[in-house]
Amino acid sequence: MQDGFIKVAAITPKIRVADTKHNCSEIIRLMKEGAKGGARIMVFPELCITGYTCQDLFLQTPLLKGAKKGLSEIITASSGIDALVFVGLPLERKAKIYNVAAVIKSGRLLALIPKQYIPNYNEFYEVRHFTPGNAEPVMYDFYGTEVPFGQNILFNVTTVKELTVAAEICEDLWVPDTPGTRHALNGATMLVNLSASNELVGKDSYRHSLVLATSARLVAAYVYACAGDGESTQDLVFSGHNMIAENGAMLAETEPFSNELILYADVDIARLRAERRRANTYEADRIKQEYLEISVDINSENVKLSRTFAPRPFVPEDEATRNKRCAQILNIQASGLKKRLEHTGCKHAVIGISGGLDSTLALLVTARAFDMLGRDRNDIISVTMPCFGTTDRTYDNACELTDKLGATLRRIDIEKSVEMHFIDIGHNINDHSVVYENGQARERTQILMDIANQVGGLVIGTGDMSELALGWATYNGDHMSMYGVNAGVPKTLVRHLVDYYASTCNDEELEKVLRDVLDTPVSPELLPPKDGVISQKTEELVGPYELHDFFLYYMLRFGFPPKKIYRIAKLAFKDEFDDQTILKWEKTFMRRFFSQQFKRSCLPDGPKVGTTAVSPRGDLRMPSDAVAKLWLDELENL
Repeated sequence: MQDGFIKVAAITPKIRVADTKHNCSEIIRLMKEGAKGGARIMVFPELCITGYTCQDLFLQTPLLKGAKKGLSEIITASSGIDALVFVGLPLERKAKIYNVAAVIKSGRLLALIPKQYIPNYNEFYEVRHFTPGNAEPVMYDFYGTEVPFGQNILFNVTTVKELTVAAEICEDLWVPDTPGTRHALNGATMLVNLSASNELVGKDSYRHSLVLATSARLVAAYVYACAGDGESTQDLVFSGHNMIAENGAMLAETEPFSNELILYADVDIARLRAERRRANTYEADRIKQEYLEISVDINSENVKLSRTFAPRPFVPEDEATRNKRCAQILNIQASGLKKRLEHTGCKHAVIGISGGLDSTLALLVTARAFDMLGRDRNDIISVTMPCFGTTDRTYDNACELTDKLGATLRRIDIEKSVEMHFIDIGHNINDHSVVYENGQARERTQILMDIANQVGGLVIGTGDMSELALGWATYNGDHMSMYGVNAGVPKTLVRHLVDYYASTCNDEELEKVLRDVLDTPVSPELLPPKDGVISQKTEELVGPYELHDFFLYYMLRFGFPPKKIYRIAKLAFKDEFDDQTILKWEKTFMRRFFSQQFKRSCLPDGPKVGTTAVSPRGDLRMPSDAVAKLWLDELENL
C-alpha cells in the first residue's frame, strides 16, 4: 500500500477439534476471502489446523500426519495469493512435537517458527505434549524441501520500506522477556501472535492491555489472532478475541464471542519508522543475535485504504477523554505560570485582553495559577486596548470576563498614540497595509511591558501554537511576552479548553460570557469594522485552523511528507473540504511554516502540554533560513 501503509488481518476460523480436513478447508476459504479484502499479512490462531484443545491426541500419529498434510494443502491453495500467511499446527521433529507457526507466501513454505515458552500451570499443561523451540534456525525437511525452523527469523517485505515481520506464539507474549522484544530490537516493525488464549472473567481486558503495552513499548505493530468457536469446551472456552495494535493505539479489535471471523486494519509502517527514528533510546541492534532474514515481495500499491483519521488529532473525540485532557492541560499551564510567578517574585500578572479566544484562555489560566498560589485575583491586571478594529462585542466581552473572574481592568485607548506613531514614521493612516496592522500590535505590547514595570508584574503571552506555526503574530508585538501560557496549545484545542472551563465553572454569568467568546469569529481586529461587525476574519486570510493543525500534527509529530499528509487529509476532511481547498491551504501552511521560523527561534518560555510543540529549546530545532522547496515541489507535482 502506498505511503507506508499495509493492510493486515487477524483471522479466526470455526474449527472442529482434530478434524484437520475440515479445518484446512475453512482456513483456505478464509485465506482467500482475506486476500480479496486486500490483506497482505494474514494471521491465524495457534494450532488452528488441528485445534488447540486436542490434548493427548497430539501424541497420535494420525493427527500429526493429518496436520502436516493439511499444511501442504494450504500451501498449494495459497498459490496466486499475494500475502504473507501465518498458520499454526503441531509438527514433529526428531521424535519431539513442536507448536509452530508455518509462514506461507504464494505457494511456498518460507519457514517454521516454534513456540519458545510452553506453559504448564493452572489450566495449561502443554509441556506434556510440546518441546520449547530453538532460537537459532536449523533446516527441516518438509516433504523433500528444506525449510528453516527456528525463532530467529525475520521477514523483510521489500515493497514496504522497513516492514519487517516476526512471529511469536501465545505464551511468548505473556512472559517478562518476550521473544518479540528480541525480534523488535533486531529490526522487526510488526509482530504477529498466533494465540489460543482461553476466556476467563476479566482476561479480555488484561489481554487488551498487554497487546497495547507491548506495541507501545516496542514501537511496533502487533497482530493478535486468537482461537475461538469450535474448540473443545470440556474445561475451557475460547472467544476469538482478535486485536491489531500500532504503537499503543488499538486500530481494530473484535468483541469476545462476536464470531467475527476476519478483522482488518491498515498499519502505518512509516509512522512507526518515524517514532523509532525520533527516539534515540530505542537501541536497535543492542541485543544482537544471529537472525535469518527472508526477503518477501508483496504488491500492496492498489489496495484501498480503509483506515480513518480524526480530523482534529489534537482533540480527543470521546467526550470523557476530552474533558480529562482539558483538565490536565489547564493544570499544566497554570502550574507552569505558578512556578514562574514564584521564582520571579512578581506579585502581578499583566494580560492584554481582547475578548478573543486566546486571551480568554490565558486569563482563565492566570486566574487558576493565582488560586494555586492563594493570591487575590485582583492582582491580575487585565488590559483592554481598543483601537481602529475593535468592535463593541469583543470589547464588552473583555470587560465582562475580567469582572467575572475578579481581575483588575484597565482600559487604554491606543488610537491617538498609534496615529501619532504613524505621523512620526510618515505612514498614511488610510493605507491599511501590514504597517497599519503591526503598528497597533506593537503599541499594545509596549503598553503591557511598561505596565508590568509599573506594578512589578509579568506579561502573560496569549498566542497559541497554531499561530506560531504559521507565523501569524507580529514580531516583537503579540509574538513577545514574559511567559507564554498558550505556546503549546493548538488553536483547535484552545476552543475546547474554553468550552470545558465554561461547562465546569458553576457560574452562569461567566459561562454566558465564555459562550459568546466561543461564538465570536477568530480575528486580530486590526482593520476597521464594517457596520460595527468584525471585518477581518483570520481563517479567511490564512486558512482554516482545522486544516493547519492537521498539517502541523502529521508533519512535526511523524515527519510525514506533504503527499501523504494530503492523502490522509482528504480522508479526514472528506465531508468538510474539497480536495482543491485542502491542497491550497497545505501549500500555504508549508510556505508560512518555513518562512516564519525566525519568529519561533526567539520565543518566550512557555509550558509544553502535548507531544507536539514548536519551542526552539525543545521539539523544534530548525534553521530560520531553511528552504521549503522540497516540500512545495512535492505538492506541486501531485
